[in-house]
This record gives sequence, structure tokens and C-alpha cells, in this order.
Amino acid sequence: MAKRDYYEVLGVPKNATKDEIKKAYRKLAIQYHPDKNPGNKESEEKFKEATEAYEILGDDQKKAAYDQFGFAGVEGMNRGPQDFSGTFHGFEDIFGGDFSSLFETFFGSSGGGRRSASEPRQGNHLQYDMELAFKDAVFGTKVEIQYSHNETCSSCKGSGAAPGTGKKNCPSCGGTGQIRHNQGFFSIASTCRTCGGEGSIVEHPCKECGGSGVQKKRQKIMITIPPGVENGKRVIIPRQGDASTSGGPAGDLYVFIRVKSHEYFERQDADLYCAVPISITQAILGAEILVTTLDNRTIKVKVPSGTQNGKLLRIRDEGVPVNGGRRGSLYIKLIIQIPTKLSKHGKELIEEFALIEAANDAPQPIALSKLAEEANIS
Repeated sequence: MAKRDYYEVLGVPKNATKDEIKKAYRKLAIQYHPDKNPGNKESEEKFKEATEAYEILGDDQKKAAYDQFGFAGVEGMNRGPQDFSGTFHGFEDIFGGDFSSLFETFFGSSGGGRRSASEPRQGNHLQYDMELAFKDAVFGTKVEIQYSHNETCSSCKGSGAAPGTGKKNCPSCGGTGQIRHNQGFFSIASTCRTCGGEGSIVEHPCKECGGSGVQKKRQKIMITIPPGVENGKRVIIPRQGDASTSGGPAGDLYVFIRVKSHEYFERQDADLYCAVPISITQAILGAEILVTTLDNRTIKVKVPSGTQNGKLLRIRDEGVPVNGGRRGSLYIKLIIQIPTKLSKHGKELIEEFALIEAANDAPQPIALSKLAEEANIS
């Protein structure tokens, strides 16, 4: 079944405020939570659907990517309906506490449940927007980019503690990273405010990173853009996002592609299109013309005699590279140019031709389907 639009899922307009999105999600989460609907598979699916929608629309960066590119813009950026361990981390203000304990009864205390305080977390994913020339998108290229990300602190090696010191268990939560308490119908395990859910604290922070374990730095990397990449698509560069602050792997870098338009060529899937002018005599008598391709090669193209304006000629294997080393086709639209100025002799010849042709002064309408048939693809 096709995914529903996230705004439709939450029942809010696209210009909804963050508070309106949060309020709509809270209402649906309480309505469809499995504890209130035991054994109801439909409620379970609606609960997951609303959660996924809020994870995207409740995050400014993900929401911007979704508004611009749709589902393709956020593919892989959410953790999916089976893993809510990160979805509600930091959403305590929605329900007045950490909502993760609500899922323990549904997903269990392991697997899809909340991670333990000692479990390493992956670093944040980063997004980079790249503008790419039309030709480079078709044939692929390599581009050097520069951006800022968090790297593991070279002084404390990511521990956050000053050299020679270490971390100790958080006195508030005893190392669990959570403070559990009951609130009416729900049992809430809120993130420990003292340690931020890490389960440990640093008594003597590293002077280089201020105790965070990471340092913001700029780096240059070479990105390989594969042939045939389309506008709005993304290239994922593994482990080039932010470093983890808990010993986990670094996040990924998501490079979103915006392809610039070309002066002469357009693209549709694996095919390229362009328009080429021909003279009226070339159209009538037929001709062999030279056409410059996107990769600046010159190819010979045969124009059939009696060519009509707008006729498409198909040149195989001159389009966009696709899997298996094949290429799409190049479609050339022939535009017949009618001369606006004629020499005296040229005019006499045309008038003589008109007498021979016996032009029809009372033409009858022709069905549009007939015209389309006459301008068929060769």
C-alpha cells in the first residue's frame, strides 16, 4: 500500500506551526496507543504511521527536505516504524516526560525498545546540498566538497574528560540514564537531566572540547557522482557525518543533488531530447545533417524526404547511461524554418513551384491525431 502524505496522516495543513503539528500528533498517539487498543492491528498501524510522520514534520531539517523532495528527501533519515528508540529522545515536552516507556509494553524491553545508557549511539547524519551541471549529472563526475562536521576530540579521544581523568556513574540515575515515575495511566521513564541520558558524568571536562568529546572542524572530501543521477536524488557517503559522542560509529553524509537545466537538452528518464532547425528544402528533399551531442561529439543524422514540422528522430544509445552499460536514446525534434526574406530569384522559384503544386486555397480541417501520426518517431 502506498504511503500517505505525512501532513494528511497528522491532519494538518502544510503551513501548520510546530505547536499545531505537536498537538495533532499527541492526540493521535494517545488515541491509537496499543495500551488503549490491545489486539487492534489497525490502531497499531495508525500509531506507527503517526509516529513516523511526526518524526519527519517535527524536525525542521527533515521537514524542509520532505517539503522540497517528498519521501525521496527523507528516505533513510527516519528510523522506521520498528525502531522508536531515537524518535522520542528529546520529545519529552510532548507528553511532559520521556515517552519511550510507553513503547516497552508494545515493542518489549529489548530489540526495538529504548537503548541502554551504555549502548553506543551513532553520530548525527548531515545533509549537503549540491548543484550539479546537467552534463555532469548525465555522465557522472567527481566533485570536491567542503563542509563542517564534528570530529572526535584529539585531546580526550572522545571521552570528554580531561587527560588523566575519567567519567563516573551519574549520582541522580545510578548509571541508567533514566528517572522513572508514574503519571496516572502511564509509567514514564524520563531522561535524566543530570547526565542527559548518558548514565555517566564528567567531573573534569576536557579543555579542548569542553567535555563534549567532539570538535567542530572543516574537511574536504571527493564525492563520486554516478552517471544518470536525477534531480532531487541523493548520494550517501557513509561515516562522513558527525562523530559519535558515545563511542558509536560516525553518522552519514547525505548529498542532495539539484541538477541545473541545459540550454539545448532536456531529459526524461534515460532519454535526452533536443530541437534542431532544418530548411524547408531539407524537409522536402531530405538531407543528411550534422548534430552535436551532449558530450560534444558530432553525429550524422538522416532527414527523410517529406519531413513534417515537429517530427521526432530517434537515435539509439545516445541518451543517459543506465545499468549494464547501456544508454537511453536521443530524440531530435526537427523544426522547419520558413525563410522570412527571399531574393528576387528565390521568390520567382517559389512562385513557380506554387503553380506546379497547385496549392489548395480551400483547405479542410485535419484531425489532430492525423497530424500526430505524420510527425511520428523514426
